[in-house]
Amino acid sequence: MPEPLPQDPPLAGDEAVMLTSFLDYFRSVMIRKVEGVDDEKLRWSPVPSGTCLGGLIKHLAYVERYWFQSVWAGREVAFPWTDDDPDADFRLDPDDTADSLIDFYRQECDVSRQIAAASALDDTVTTPRGEISMRWIVVHMIEETARHCGHADLIRELVDGAVGD
Repeated sequence: MPEPLPQDPPLAGDEAVMLTSFLDYFRSVMIRKVEGVDDEKLRWSPVPSGTCLGGLIKHLAYVERYWFQSVWAGREVAFPWTDDDPDADFRLDPDDTADSLIDFYRQECDVSRQIAAASALDDTVTTPRGEISMRWIVVHMIEETARHCGHADLIRELVDGAVGD
């Protein structure tokens, strides 16, 4: 099912509503940037690093998994990256498609939403970096997702001229 136009975050509301609304807005934008591209466009990169639409959404799915499931919830979950290959989550497998990557991203976002909804923004978890609050994770995910939406916006425009949310 096509991603609907993202809902603008509310102009007023409590902090949790504002933060989660902005994160959901950018999650929706990312899906719309990948929707409808063929296999060639999914893998096309205009930059030497190889950044492509498929790699961006795949990376964001794993970032959702990392912060909410691994760091926050302490779950044992798999990741493609290693110390020797820290960017493996950006690379596409031969069978990756726009639909399969969107489904993967939606699933990871759904789990993240459930975990966040069960926590207060001021709740913390102890990590090797120190105490991290749910607020920090949500704000970090807003900036991470928004940054990659900008990358995806430029790539999508170069691939087929599609612009906008």
